[in-house]
Amino acid sequence: MTSRREFLAGSAALAASGLFAAVPGARAADPIKFGSILDMSGIFDAYGKPMDMAMRLAIDEINASGGLLDRQVEIAAYDTQSDMALYTQFGQQLARRDKVDVVHGGILSASREAIRQTLRKSKVLYFYNVLYEGGVCDRNLFVTGVTPAQQVEIVVPAAIKKWGPKIYILAADYNYGQITARWMQKYAADAGGEVVQTDFFPLDVADFGSTIAKIQSAAPDIVVSALVGGAHLSFYRQWAAAGMKSKIPMASTTLGVGNEHKVLTAEEGDGILVAYNYSSEIASPANERFLKGWTDKYGDTSLIHEIAVSNYQGVHVWAEGVRKAGTLDRDAVIAALEGGLSIDGPGGKVAIDPKTHHAVLDVHLMEFAGQKLKVLESFAQRQPVDTQGVCDLVANPDDNTQYEIKI
Repeated sequence: MTSRREFLAGSAALAASGLFAAVPGARAADPIKFGSILDMSGIFDAYGKPMDMAMRLAIDEINASGGLLDRQVEIAAYDTQSDMALYTQFGQQLARRDKVDVVHGGILSASREAIRQTLRKSKVLYFYNVLYEGGVCDRNLFVTGVTPAQQVEIVVPAAIKKWGPKIYILAADYNYGQITARWMQKYAADAGGEVVQTDFFPLDVADFGSTIAKIQSAAPDIVVSALVGGAHLSFYRQWAAAGMKSKIPMASTTLGVGNEHKVLTAEEGDGILVAYNYSSEIASPANERFLKGWTDKYGDTSLIHEIAVSNYQGVHVWAEGVRKAGTLDRDAVIAALEGGLSIDGPGGKVAIDPKTHHAVLDVHLMEFAGQKLKVLESFAQRQPVDTQGVCDLVANPDDNTQYEIKI
């Protein structure tokens, strides 16, 4: 992913900016304050920069429609440079100095946890709009990305049905990769599969020669990957260069989330199986409006990816909650979001599960074809059943736990 910095270059160390335009009826002196905190530079900029762009498009749309509560929305946005310490610093700054009404941000689970407790204690509503491992139970938090039960339960059985039961798992060595690997093992077993090996890799590992040799020796039917970040992208290139792509097929829960399939050649990426909420190929009025809005604002739609769309949808979910509540009061907005609220987003209907504050989403089984995401099959309104197994904020509204779901 880092090879794409020529067109994903973010702002400098700190990109704090405001967006406000007075319109009739708006209170120019009293805008709604919207906080954003993302990796817009550094090793995760390929994720963060398009997320920032999507957020700004959503705020533009909200302001152009008259804003919220007859007020415009003003952005305070910070670039963490992919540094967890800056997440902590800027999270405190948004809550205590900028006094924002809501924060949308975080990419890695570690970045979410670096700011979640600060925002909860400060009573600043927080949206985490990224696919992750599931299990966070916090009434102050809303999650709009896919969880393993929404995604892994689709892609792993589909890969087994297509290619065979023996699976070799590769995953990033932090909580997302470790927990997702266990979900892969569960859903493989449920589908009659067998995991022959699971290997974990630190985020800075870029040489996979010995791993490729191990996979060749194990002779699985499928490789399933939960690798993350620019260094790990090297695996797919090395795999193809070793002549393995035509011999052992692959599925992934992460490839393409940061547009990696557009960095890889078609020869390196085509045929890899994934399951996500979004593809630009989805034919719907909501997606057509989104793509037109993006084109009008930015021109190049090639930067759009899964978690950029999740961020866009998350902003509109929050806005709908404010409209329904008729106030910015945190508890009133939470109640509105818990009350059966939904929007029609580029990836389909997005609803909020009141027990977990996670999104109910459409998920699409897809494969890479010509550096695009070709939809093979769609699964409507997938519930976050993994997190539902441990979290019930209706019964226990004071819960504040990152559960490690027993699998």
